[in-house]
Amino acid sequence: MTEIKQRIEGLRDSLNAHNHAYYVLNAPTISDREFDMMMKELEALEREYPEFDDPYSPTHRVGSDLTKGFTQARHIYPMLSLANTYSVSEVDDWVGRVVDGLGGEMPVLVGEMKFDGTSISLIYEHGRLVRAVTRGDGEVGDVVTDNVLTIKSIPLQLRGDDIPERFEIRGEIVLPWKAFDRLNLEREQAGEPLFANPRNAASGTLKMQNSAEVARRGLDAVFYYLIGDNLPCDNHYDNMMVARRWGFKVSDTMTLLHSIAEVDEYITHWDTARRELPMATDGLVFKVNSLRMQRNLGFTAKSPRWAIAYKFAAERALTRLEFVSFEVGRTGVITPVANLDPVLLSGTIVKRASLHNADIIERLDIHDHDMVYVEKGGEIIPKITGVDTAARKADAMPVRFVKTCPACGATLERDPGEAAWFCPNKWGCRPQQIGRIEHYVGRRMMNIDGIGDETARLLVENRMIADVADLYNLRAEQIARLPGFAIKSAERVVDGIRASTEVPFERVIYALSIPYVGETVSKKIARAVKNMDTLRAMTAEQLEAIEDVGPRIAEAIINFFSAEKNREIVDRLASAGVKMAVDVSVDSPIGDALAGKSIVISGTFNHHSRDEYKAMIEAHGGKNVGAISKKTDFILAGANMGPSKLEKAGKLGIPIIDEDTFLAMLDNH
Repeated sequence: MTEIKQRIEGLRDSLNAHNHAYYVLNAPTISDREFDMMMKELEALEREYPEFDDPYSPTHRVGSDLTKGFTQARHIYPMLSLANTYSVSEVDDWVGRVVDGLGGEMPVLVGEMKFDGTSISLIYEHGRLVRAVTRGDGEVGDVVTDNVLTIKSIPLQLRGDDIPERFEIRGEIVLPWKAFDRLNLEREQAGEPLFANPRNAASGTLKMQNSAEVARRGLDAVFYYLIGDNLPCDNHYDNMMVARRWGFKVSDTMTLLHSIAEVDEYITHWDTARRELPMATDGLVFKVNSLRMQRNLGFTAKSPRWAIAYKFAAERALTRLEFVSFEVGRTGVITPVANLDPVLLSGTIVKRASLHNADIIERLDIHDHDMVYVEKGGEIIPKITGVDTAARKADAMPVRFVKTCPACGATLERDPGEAAWFCPNKWGCRPQQIGRIEHYVGRRMMNIDGIGDETARLLVENRMIADVADLYNLRAEQIARLPGFAIKSAERVVDGIRASTEVPFERVIYALSIPYVGETVSKKIARAVKNMDTLRAMTAEQLEAIEDVGPRIAEAIINFFSAEKNREIVDRLASAGVKMAVDVSVDSPIGDALAGKSIVISGTFNHHSRDEYKAMIEAHGGKNVGAISKKTDFILAGANMGPSKLEKAGKLGIPIIDEDTFLAMLDNH
């Protein structure tokens, strides 16, 4: 039996190696017939000796035709999106911001191809694939391990003796052009609708319930980031080269770049050369190579500061304008939308495109039924960029922006210096009512499941609610009367509403739909003001003292709370149990070692990121300030502290301490 087991394991190792050579390296080492003969021998041995079966055997990569639902899993590390840019100069500006953030040091960057597919996160333990999760909403995704097991370019068992006990690798599941064309030819012959582009085909295939069909379609995967506690190298590029050695497909386009000039050359080259690649792309990605520098640069609420995506120039098409509609948003802003004769653009059919505001309509000089140029910014959002005036009919009338709200008829208003017209009828205009409710219940706000666009509309139209505070008076038997609801699903909604009273104060601020107050600003306001009563009473000067709160945001907050209706809604939310203050157990200081001290952070650090040091300062009673002044108590300085800050600190006699001294200060206290 020992010899049988050894033969089975030997065949598996050989087949895995040949799979890697064929699907990853594109360099097969044996003929298809030899490969098939080895596979048949292994299949026969596994049938005869089922005690030696292994779910990760190469014989199981054909998938199963059993239908399975997808469970969901929370990502260990959130899968954030990247900040996008569409011009070389904006990429150069990003490099400049990175250099400033690192105290003047130009880092080594990594240029990569941005393949156009669907993101995937793979977890490996002891060198074996244990879980595959889609990006989902960035926090939670679908577990698609069974389908991923069928993708032959993804290694199931890694090769090497330096593999961490547990790590995560992220990549893109793609459908190569050859497989895409074959799939669409099959669908055309079968009379089925064609896929618009490889991205849609890859995404749809990965979410199929039949893994045998997934295996047949020929998905591929390219990997671009390694995450874990014990990675082999201290930089991104070398980690990916090690991952390639372990068996992962890593694109040959990944390149080290040492200057802005090299970044620009990389963009120029791939803007054309990408068309020769075997799979679809939609841009490039640039990352800071050093993991230490990545930690120091940190993250915004939505994306890392140490990476940026450059999108290739948008595809352009010419089509006829049918008519312009005017739509009302949750803040009352009126958005004109061009309704178009359908046109194929970047692989999808475009029927509508935003005209943004009245000024854009006037600048374009757009007339009824004009032939218009449509682009997809980043191949995602359609927009009108020009008009073919030579094709205009002689009697065509200019498109005029509406003067009254298309929903409620109120006369539109426009703030001085602003481009947007808005409907002032905040509480009687139905789209605004519904929009505020949709925003309030959203995942990043109050996270109330079961209330989407349609349900919010039905609740308002059936006069069950008029504002967000009314949600807390809803009863299950009321909701059960709505189309698509039964008593159990209605009870789940009520349970979700009740659970929202545990949502942190910072998300409550975000959920209120205060103009210009987004997710990041809400967090900073909550941290600074601590409770709603304080926020309501603050002056513009006090508000502007909060980090990232400028005059426009301060004015919006004051205007919001000056409205009696808004104050009444907030009072009713408080009565319903919604959190109106920062949780003391979460926000209370760890100690007072830095009580009353104003501290400036400068340079790059080894032990913690800037954001982590800022949190430590606040947790120990200190205050983070951005600029050096006479009121600064000391500077927490890392490597590459800016020379101007160093000079100013010397002139003012401000003490400078390094991170080891700082950490010892906290420990000793």
